[in-house]
Amino acid sequence: MLNLSVLLENSARRFPNKTAFVFGDTALSFAQINGAANQVANGLKSKGIQPGDKVALSCFNLPYFPIIYFGILKAGAVVVPLSVLLKKDEIVYHLGDSEAKAYFCFVGTPDLPMGQLGHQAFSEASTCEHFFLIMPQPTDAPSIPGVATLGSLMAGQSPVAESYATGAEDTAIIIYTSGTTGRPKGAELTHSNLLQNAILSADLVGIRPEDTLLIVLPLFHIFAMTVLMNAGLYRAATSVLLPRFDAEAVFGLMAKHKVTVFAGVPTMYWGLLNYREEKFDYPGIAAQLRIAVSGGASLPVQVLKDFEARFNVPIIEGYGMSEGSPVVTFNHPDRPRKPGSIGTPVWGVEVKLIDDKGQTVPVGEKGQLLYRGHNVMKGYYRKPAATAESLKDGWLHSGDVAIEDADGYFYIVDRTKDMIIRGGFNVYPREVEEVMIQHPAISMVAVIGVPDDEYGEEIKACVVLKDGVSASPEEIIEWTKERIAGYKYPRVVELLAALPMSATGKILKKELRK
Repeated sequence: MLNLSVLLENSARRFPNKTAFVFGDTALSFAQINGAANQVANGLKSKGIQPGDKVALSCFNLPYFPIIYFGILKAGAVVVPLSVLLKKDEIVYHLGDSEAKAYFCFVGTPDLPMGQLGHQAFSEASTCEHFFLIMPQPTDAPSIPGVATLGSLMAGQSPVAESYATGAEDTAIIIYTSGTTGRPKGAELTHSNLLQNAILSADLVGIRPEDTLLIVLPLFHIFAMTVLMNAGLYRAATSVLLPRFDAEAVFGLMAKHKVTVFAGVPTMYWGLLNYREEKFDYPGIAAQLRIAVSGGASLPVQVLKDFEARFNVPIIEGYGMSEGSPVVTFNHPDRPRKPGSIGTPVWGVEVKLIDDKGQTVPVGEKGQLLYRGHNVMKGYYRKPAATAESLKDGWLHSGDVAIEDADGYFYIVDRTKDMIIRGGFNVYPREVEEVMIQHPAISMVAVIGVPDDEYGEEIKACVVLKDGVSASPEEIIEWTKERIAGYKYPRVVELLAALPMSATGKILKKELRK
């Protein structure tokens, strides 16, 4: 047997009184988190939730997230984490597609009424039998009359429970891919997938019990869930929770809690780099910060260099995806780090690059990245055709284009779906973005392909300028033209105040293409 809840249970046994999670002025110990998760498990069992049943969860980065997450797992059920930004119809789809029997949903805020939307969606989801509203305080009355709350489910339940003996290959979570093309698909990850990835993540980042992690990446996303929450629990580190990214709030928490480990997506590093208020002791924050991790998207080398120059802390890049639990490659601590590289395969995982004919490409040539190992999902839930397309002979086809250098380090060039074909030439947006971000006036850039009668696709750059600096589209085009091959530079530049972002901080190129 193997149940992922062993991560929490083992630390609760070894360090019962140590602080596991901090949110605002609240600090909860490992024993408190474990006891509350047991109450959730007992509550779910009392409602008839059986091992293997799916239970959905929409929640910000609050202590309720790990409590409910591990409560579901302890009951032998499957966690279906949902983005907090989903609209009603999207929630209906996810509840139906995953066949969720129960749904925990945080009440939300006035500008993000998650509870209201969640309850409306629950009412339209025919397979979902139970709805639990998560209120700010467990004793709060529900904001929707007559609805059960997390507090009412836990009330009177024992804080002692024996976790269900799931098998290592049983599904632990169904995590939905972002769905850049078509409807999102639910990747089935096993207890073994997630446990092994948490252990190797803890080793790669070097997490220790004395570490303090700052979790601002959303916990419903596999990156924060595995590399921070689960790896932190495995090593009995303390995690500070922040529901949404704000540079000032991040620096404030780093200073207050002496944060040693930070993980973010590139837009977060960009946000921290551009925050210049003299409110904090930045040398003091930098002295405490031991390591920073970047993933989720490619970090522009210029941003990495500027961040490291300012804070004197290494940013370690890795590569992963939901289907890979998520970590596939990483810049290993015992090997030289190459800025701009996603490193080498993690323990137990093989990586290769292939061409359109399925042949392995020579070193230095572009190819689609494939991987296999203990991290690969079981498949997409109830989608055998999509699974067969992605998983062939045990190899997961990532859809990402990469290059391998002579030392075995990999570099992501771009998504195959993002590649622009201009007049028969392949143009990878990342390559153009890496050049453009070096322009002295450019703060952020996203390159996309737009339909063109003559060339099939034309190259367009959506640009955010640095505060107080000006540059015209014509100037930017001319500057880029001098530094990149003639078929690669953008013919169209649009200046924007901001770029659209997903809940995980990724730039939404599909929104820019509308």
